[in-house]
Amino acid sequence: MYEVDTQTLNEAVAGQDVTRLKAALASMRPADIAEFLESMQPREALALLKQMTNARRSEVFGHLPAHLQIRLVGQMEQRSLATLLAHMDPDERADLFNLLDSPLQQEILQSLAHREQEDLRLLAGFPAHSAGAIMTSDFAALTPELSASEALAQIRRSNSAPESVLEVYVLDDEGRLQGRLSLGELVLADPAAEIRKLMTLDVVSVTVETPQEEVARLVARYDLVALPVVDSEQRLVGVVTHDDAMDVAEAEATEDIHKGATIGKLEGGLRGASLPLLYRKRIGWLVLLVFANVFSGAGIAYFEDTIAAYVALVFFLPLLVDSGGNAGSQSATLMVRGLATGEVRIGDWSRLLGRELLVACGLGLTMALAVSGLGFWRGGSEIALVVSLSMIAIVIMGSVVGMCMPFMLNRFGVDPATASAPLVTSVADACGVVIYFGIATALLTMG
Repeated sequence: MYEVDTQTLNEAVAGQDVTRLKAALASMRPADIAEFLESMQPREALALLKQMTNARRSEVFGHLPAHLQIRLVGQMEQRSLATLLAHMDPDERADLFNLLDSPLQQEILQSLAHREQEDLRLLAGFPAHSAGAIMTSDFAALTPELSASEALAQIRRSNSAPESVLEVYVLDDEGRLQGRLSLGELVLADPAAEIRKLMTLDVVSVTVETPQEEVARLVARYDLVALPVVDSEQRLVGVVTHDDAMDVAEAEATEDIHKGATIGKLEGGLRGASLPLLYRKRIGWLVLLVFANVFSGAGIAYFEDTIAAYVALVFFLPLLVDSGGNAGSQSATLMVRGLATGEVRIGDWSRLLGRELLVACGLGLTMALAVSGLGFWRGGSEIALVVSLSMIAIVIMGSVVGMCMPFMLNRFGVDPATASAPLVTSVADACGVVIYFGIATALLTMG
């Protein structure tokens, strides 16, 4: 089992033992070094980065969160920054470049070789959240007339990173994508076999404008090592590797979770979020939901006479309305995730509504049975009947609200993740109060 030797690294840093420091850094993985750097002050982190080779430093830097990258770049000399960018992977270089202000971008471009300038301009120019923004231009390309042995020799002569040659793409003379084959297939093939006879013609690809979440979905669906990205004329311009697709999937899932808590997207992550940003992201919905809960209070006020006559009803109010909110949150979570993954579509609404009603009826009946004994103990048979019927109706209502709200938001072009637990709970609470005291009034005061 691999263990991160952070204790040795801490001791080396504290004792300023350069030899021991370099040995500790060499024994750690780049991602673990990056995590260690996050706990340090920028000046100390920069000093530690200087103890590494250019290649190692660029790899570690690519694992750092954006907010820390910006802080470190602000303390770097232009020459050191240019060297760092030159050794980074093309896609990570473009991500860092887009974080810089315009004057610094121009200075950096002038310090890079012409080929790197053009590559950086291309990758950095694609819209955010598109396949072009996360692709790398480092990929292995072959022509169909090569033999397997010639193809392997060409790959060996290339300067591609090892992970970028796991999947090999076959292009025609104009750079259009013709097929693909894995490095393993190429190694095991007859050395004299032509690439055109070895390649797979059915290639899953995307365009540079394809949304990132669709890219991540395709990589997961087809278990791809990399996904080729083509332009409008089917010329291969880059690939999205599986690790970048995983990063997108994680970021999208995190964003959906934040939206589900009515927070929204946190640029730079939680660790780098400032106090004003956290306040702004949370206060809007919280204030809105305060006023939404006024409807619950209005409902209680409307049934004051019923409550005064049967005080025992108050005991069950939190229990019932919370049950409706909980059921609604469960339904909303299932629907939001289903819509996000493509498992559920808008056209499935009517079928899912019928199924949700059946499930909600079962849930309501079970929960009514569980609470009926408590109702009988607190208020007798009449209160038990009111509580049981209310539980069934409220759970059904909460489940239907939770299931329908993501579809409604999606229909109006709003992210379904906004159908959050707090929003669904607030709606279910207000409706639950009216249902509960409405049933109580009908059965107890009009019976």
